Amino acid sequence: MTEVVQSRDVPWATAEFGLDLVHGDSSLGHAVPDLVIPGLRRNPRRAHLLVSTVLGKHVPTEPSVVIGAADDLGDLVRTTLGEGVDVVVLGFAETATGLGHCVAARLRAHCYLHSTRRDVPGATTLAGFEEGHSHATSHLMQPTSAELFENDLPLVLVDDEISTGATAIDAIRALHGQCPRSRYVVASLVDMRTEEHRAASEAAATELGVRIDYVSLASGSTVLPDGLTERVTALDAPDLNPIGHRRGTLSRMDLPWPAQVPDGGRHGFLDGDTAAFESAVEAAVSILGSSIDASRAVIVIGHEELMYLPLRIAAGLESSGRAVRYQTTTRSPAYVVDVPGYPLRRGFTFPAPELGENEPRYVYNAQWPDAAVDALALLVVDEPADTDRLTAMDGVIEVLRNSGTDVLVATVRGADPSALRESRAGGSS
Repeated sequence: MTEVVQSRDVPWATAEFGLDLVHGDSSLGHAVPDLVIPGLRRNPRRAHLLVSTVLGKHVPTEPSVVIGAADDLGDLVRTTLGEGVDVVVLGFAETATGLGHCVAARLRAHCYLHSTRRDVPGATTLAGFEEGHSHATSHLMQPTSAELFENDLPLVLVDDEISTGATAIDAIRALHGQCPRSRYVVASLVDMRTEEHRAASEAAATELGVRIDYVSLASGSTVLPDGLTERVTALDAPDLNPIGHRRGTLSRMDLPWPAQVPDGGRHGFLDGDTAAFESAVEAAVSILGSSIDASRAVIVIGHEELMYLPLRIAAGLESSGRAVRYQTTTRSPAYVVDVPGYPLRRGFTFPAPELGENEPRYVYNAQWPDAAVDALALLVVDEPADTDRLTAMDGVIEVLRNSGTDVLVATVRGADPSALRESRAGGSS
């Protein structure tokens, strides 16, 4: 079980706005205030943000902590379903693409797939669903073939937090219409549903004639004070893209990757892909390890939905004794303020590097917990993100360098959905 570190200070958003996260229950000894910290969003649809301390998204986190929390969650799923039960796992984009893969790995799942907001040319969309409170609502399901999902194995849906359960239910409805099955498990780091939300989930299960179980590291409730949305949306725009005392350096390298090995779960990751994936990760870690000063702290930054591979690279570097943290970029605009007790102390915004994407992207903190530590930012991107927009003057590389951060860009080349599809069509899935 992952060690729980008890919180000592009142979060800034609680002290200033009354936004509070209250612990309810946990079968593993986790506590809601230790798993999530209240953050803010200047969004009239939802002004609060639960910033995870164990996910590695907004906050640079030890890779071992991220994997440990996911392993705990996977163990809860196994306890719910029973030993030896094979499963299919779905992770929600973008936040839980890595978390879902970790859970799938823990369960040795038959197949892992994450929803995606990147509409890959030539890919077939199996199903789609919407996320009502999100700024980027459309989720696409694009496995290499529908057969990866067309079975009656229990489906485990993984998200970082369950606020209402509506997204999970919408996904279950969409997938159940495409491929009916009898049992679903919704797994999350925290479950903050009200009794009304729980009743709605039970009603949906009854309507569909299925069983839906929920597991989480901890459950609790969110205290949303009256007028929170108005107060937060009235705040001045945050200062983003801070400028440092010097300009950081830049270096680049390509990481070789087998064309027939998935680099994540966007098009499906089978249990049979594991051995080749592990070998490819080991090779990538070896290349990077020989290129980075062993005494230097490293923050591995994944690109948006590309969470699991950068996490595993970070874990490999960490296991060699290096000081390593892990996080990723995001589509999510959040409020940044540099005050103690708030999880988003600095932020960066930049254009999406992929062609055809027009909404801005963000990365938060991107700094060692001790700001005096001069950490290297190891930015891991896949080939579709390696464009002129990635290296533009307002791109993620340059805004990080302008803050005084040294950047090493590692591009994963060779993960080819078409080659993966052909490989699976020629073999057994």
